[in-house]
Amino acid sequence: MSDLVVDFITSLDGYASAEGWPGFWGVEGPEYLDFIGSGEENEHLALMGARTYRLMSGFAAEASDEAGLAELTAMRKVVFSSTLSAPLSWANSELVTGDAVSAVRELKQRETRPLRTIGSLSLSRSLIEAGVVDRFRLVIFPVITGKTGQERIFDGYPDLKLDLVRSRTFDGQLQLLEYIPTVLDAPPNS
Repeated sequence: MSDLVVDFITSLDGYASAEGWPGFWGVEGPEYLDFIGSGEENEHLALMGARTYRLMSGFAAEASDEAGLAELTAMRKVVFSSTLSAPLSWANSELVTGDAVSAVRELKQRETRPLRTIGSLSLSRSLIEAGVVDRFRLVIFPVITGKTGQERIFDGYPDLKLDLVRSRTFDGQLQLLEYIPTVLDAPPNS
């Protein structure tokens, strides 16, 4: 049985991206880039939605040598979408058009490698709401994108209790925080 990790990179104010800012908000460093290119970080099955698939496959087609993109291209990917058509053009990508939560439950039962989302805010939200997520991992970049920020990560999420199980600092400024999430029906002690 596999564990599922929802994995986000975020600005300090909780945005997944920002207009005009470069990838990683321009503050990634060599320690973090080594981490995301390491074998340990690439030994999983990647899960994503259509929007993330379109974005990442476009990046991979344009710059296959960029940090992490060659590894991501080589990795097995499962894409959940009702708008894309098979076969998908990005190597090692499988399309699932049915219910994502049911498909992920099945993948968790039969896969030996860990499962991990890449971006895919609505997919990640639905998996958390369904209670199938084992870990919730954030890498927080030290920028605030209040005027230009796009895609607020946590909007529409259920209330969660998060128990910290891992933390790490990269390049003296990026924070990795990994939690075990518990979906709450109501605020504690209410």
